[in-house]
Amino acid sequence: MHYQYNTSGTCSRLIDIEINPESGVIEDVRFTGGCHGNLQGIGALVKGLKPEQVIERLKGIKCGNKATSCPDQLACALSQIKD
Repeated sequence: MHYQYNTSGTCSRLIDIEINPESGVIEDVRFTGGCHGNLQGIGALVKGLKPEQVIERLKGIKCGNKATSCPDQLACALSQIKD
């Protein structure tokens, strides 16, 4: 299943997420905008994980003095998908 999430409060603007409907694991995550190399790394690290695992690890991470971060926004997106 393909999902799109419009981010808020970060340099990235959009997150595209692919989740395998049978296994429930993340197959791909792509960010639009933001720090390209870092966000490619996050996408690679979360492949093969269940959304719950990613939410647990990334929720609440902040970027500098911002209230959120790209990893936190991914956790928010996955929380919305899960609900």
